[in-house]
Amino acid sequence: MSALNVARFGPADGPVVLALHGLTGHGNRWENLAEDHLPQARVIAPDLRGHGRSTSLPPWDFETIVQDLVELLAEETTGPVVVVGHSFGGAVGLHLAARHPELVRGLVLLDPAIALDPKFLDDIATSTITDADYTDIAEARSDKQASGWSAEEVDPALLERELAEHLIPTRDGRVGWRVSVPALVSYWGQLARPFVLPPTDLPTVLVQASKVHPPFVTPEFRQALEDHMGDNITTHDFDSGHMVTHARPAETAALIAPLL
Repeated sequence: MSALNVARFGPADGPVVLALHGLTGHGNRWENLAEDHLPQARVIAPDLRGHGRSTSLPPWDFETIVQDLVELLAEETTGPVVVVGHSFGGAVGLHLAARHPELVRGLVLLDPAIALDPKFLDDIATSTITDADYTDIAEARSDKQASGWSAEEVDPALLERELAEHLIPTRDGRVGWRVSVPALVSYWGQLARPFVLPPTDLPTVLVQASKVHPPFVTPEFRQALEDHMGDNITTHDFDSGHMVTHARPAETAALIAPLL
């Protein structure tokens, strides 16, 4: 059995989407996009290793996550699927497509984070350790609002759902996300690895969030992806922050639907 906890949305006989969340996320983050904007799709949304209710055991690297997903897909479906990945989930989707092209028939990369500056990642990993939790729910809410979940972009109801689902007690009355901090630190390091590219014949969509500075989609990666994929890639710039699935759900769904 898969070591992953999985959220499932949509009809059992619908075209399958494997939805991969970003770091500190969880599978239920895809509920709004799946139920309100892609009701025709069968969305399989795991908590990636070290996140949510899935196993937190190491090793914490792309290879292990990909193997987790291979085992999950063997249980859930018999054919290739459309893979949709946000942020770190986009990097995971790229590694899955590169290693197991037979499992992927379409790839949607939503502001993917891959091959980033090591100094930038070291700073984030260090802050993950030193500021691993919050005094209370209000501080957690404020942190989210300052990092892509502002009320100007994301429906406040989605943020409250995130807090209710994903925030848990930690120590001395404090609260934190339902994630493994050691896994997160390792995964930030994984994002310093060189990027990989999907098969040239794989229909691919790239979305870049233009309000993210420094960008998670580096110019070097975007250019390499466009040169490599030729006519099999479409690129889009969303005038939004990093949480593109929450900030622009209808536009995101419109890019996924043709691949179904």
